Amino acid sequence: MSRLAFGPFGITTGLTSSPESLEAATAAEELGYPAIWLSGGPLPGLRTVTDLIQATNTIKFVPGILSVDKYGPADITATYETLEAEYPGRFTVGLGGAHGPHPLAVLGRFLDRLDAVPADRRVLAALGPRMLELARDRTAGAYPFLITPAYTAEARAILGDDKLLAVNHLVVVEPDADRARAIARDTISFFTRIPAYAASLERMGFPRSDFATLPDPMIDALAAWGTPDQIATKLHEHLAAGADHVAINVITGITGPQPVNQWRTLAPALLT
Repeated sequence: MSRLAFGPFGITTGLTSSPESLEAATAAEELGYPAIWLSGGPLPGLRTVTDLIQATNTIKFVPGILSVDKYGPADITATYETLEAEYPGRFTVGLGGAHGPHPLAVLGRFLDRLDAVPADRRVLAALGPRMLELARDRTAGAYPFLITPAYTAEARAILGDDKLLAVNHLVVVEPDADRARAIARDTISFFTRIPAYAASLERMGFPRSDFATLPDPMIDALAAWGTPDQIATKLHEHLAAGADHVAINVITGITGPQPVNQWRTLAPALLT
């Protein structure tokens, strides 16, 4: 199985079927970004994937993630088969969101029912070693979030050389350190309250006692901020550590508008 190819840098964002979202996807494509990873929470349904692909020409889409608690194998398979027939290569199935006491077993059973989607066209939102092993054994690779370059290297060692490793990394296009860290801190604090992410942060060496205050070194390890060149330098650390692709997750501290201006500002540093 050959690795999926998305280029070194793409975008993570939440899109719907609204005119504003379709316009943002078109803008990302025109800027030269090769892929958009769709945040699972804002995604209203599988129809949105179809709408986004129909509104654009070449850019690839990966729901990152389709929660197996919300979507069924039959619906995902039908969407994949339709899009693959009409727009080959532009839709990859991103899975995750197995909550409860036995997430590996839940995902394993789900994958058993998703055989019509080839293993090389599905990825898992994997954080821990066992989930990375499942991604290695049953899919094209892994899509972790909120990890450091050091952990990227560990993930690559688990996945092996022939699997995709796409990293979702927070980005703040802001040169003022205090403002940038405040924006990142607000987002990261939310994830420290989610058990899977809390466990992942501890595996990376961040003590739970730091979760309440999120000291600057922790913020700087988990979010890239500064000028476009400074951000690019930080993101390249993931590529040097073994990632194939980094999906920039631009946060601005403002909920709602798509960060198209930030994507545009970063494009020369990331795509040339």
